[in-house]
Amino acid sequence: MSRLTAGLIVFVGAAGYGVLATCVKIGYDKGFHVGEITGSQMFLGAVILWILALFKVRPWPKLAWKNTLLLMGVGTFTGLTGVFYYTSLASLPASIAIILLFQFTWIGVLYEWLFDRKKPTKETYFSLGLVLMGTILAANVIEGDFSAFNWFGLLMGLCSAFTYAGFIYASGKISTNISPWLRSPLMITGSALAIFLIFPPTFFTSGVLGEGLWYLALIMAFFGAVLPTVCFTVGVPYIGSGLATIISSVELPVAVLMAWIVLSESVSPLQWAGVVMILAAIALGELKNLRMNQKKKKSLSSV
Repeated sequence: MSRLTAGLIVFVGAAGYGVLATCVKIGYDKGFHVGEITGSQMFLGAVILWILALFKVRPWPKLAWKNTLLLMGVGTFTGLTGVFYYTSLASLPASIAIILLFQFTWIGVLYEWLFDRKKPTKETYFSLGLVLMGTILAANVIEGDFSAFNWFGLLMGLCSAFTYAGFIYASGKISTNISPWLRSPLMITGSALAIFLIFPPTFFTSGVLGEGLWYLALIMAFFGAVLPTVCFTVGVPYIGSGLATIISSVELPVAVLMAWIVLSESVSPLQWAGVVMILAAIALGELKNLRMNQKKKKSLSSV
């Protein structure tokens, strides 16, 4: 698989996450709490992914317990991200919660520097700078209302950034030789179990599924569990966690568009400028890697 194709796959997966903030707001308006939303989302996501695995994985491999537990452990990052981020959305204005989550852009590069000894390039610093400036504009921090700020929401938002960056990093490192159609359900199963330890799955018996939670959970399962997990497990090993982190910034522009289209929230010219800036940063990061690959191919062909 080419790096361009892998980058586009990660782009699509990350865009799916942008749908979730709108779904969470709809869920809160209907009276559902964070445990019901995250738990039902990941449970349905795991069911769908296991069904896909039954059809896609041939022959069925024998996995070592170590690989199974490692992949489920990686999945806990996704579950915790949902818990932290959705809790932050409940206690902070969306503009603040989103910008806290988007600290994963520099945290992901930091992980790669600390654990892989891969020092960021000047181009990476430039792309990250554009992403952060675009995030500030797109999240409407300049014109936003900060009166509802609280420290618990701040902590939850920052925790979501660290766990999201951890998922992107680990998904490109752990058991990459295993089929993504098998890795994905194992990860989301780990995610669901982590959520159930924090919030027991009372939604099975409380009747909230019949009150509309089931279809909201189904939408969130697809965009927040199935699509991104498969896309990340397929694409990240080919492009590296650093570039994947930058590409994943597309989540914010999608979140802004969804809020504008579905929730009819007003989007200022500054926010649109931020969206354009983030997309430009993603494009610059990918163009730089394409040029590097072309130079490598030329040097190899000349040998």
